[in-house]
Amino acid sequence: MRQTLDTGWRRRGSSWIWDEEARNLVCTAPEVWSLRQFLQAVGHWSDDLPSNGGDTLVVAGLDGSLDLLSPDDAEVWLLDVIKPAVLSFQSYYEGQAALSFWMPSARERLKTNPATDAVTWLCEAPHRGSHLDFGRILWGEANEYPQEILLREGAKPAGLFHLRIT
Repeated sequence: MRQTLDTGWRRRGSSWIWDEEARNLVCTAPEVWSLRQFLQAVGHWSDDLPSNGGDTLVVAGLDGSLDLLSPDDAEVWLLDVIKPAVLSFQSYYEGQAALSFWMPSARERLKTNPATDAVTWLCEAPHRGSHLDFGRILWGEANEYPQEILLREGAKPAGLFHLRIT
């Protein structure tokens, strides 16, 4: 998996961030939207995004929502609800805005396989031991895999970034 020190993830594409410093680079806490707000905005996007000088929308709650669903239901929900919402966002802003999912628990639960670039979500109780094929579900047809976001040289990844999912 490629790594990036580029700040482009703050201005375009989709990212899944778990590092508080990374989140603070693009928004303040009051600017974070709930997952419900995000899903209600689909098809009714505003020209003014709340964060990063109007270039970014940060959404919280995806990780908690995944925990409430069985792995099978979570996969269907990601594919039928979340992915179309991300695609709607990308389409409306024509790739000129960033969508970031704030997922603090993802540091320990979003795992990458360096050999295959597969990204999996490790389920929590009561489904501990199960996983979701997160990458295949959300960006399986994309031409390239996401990049790990590094805030500085030698740092641990702060999230994952994908310029455009399909």
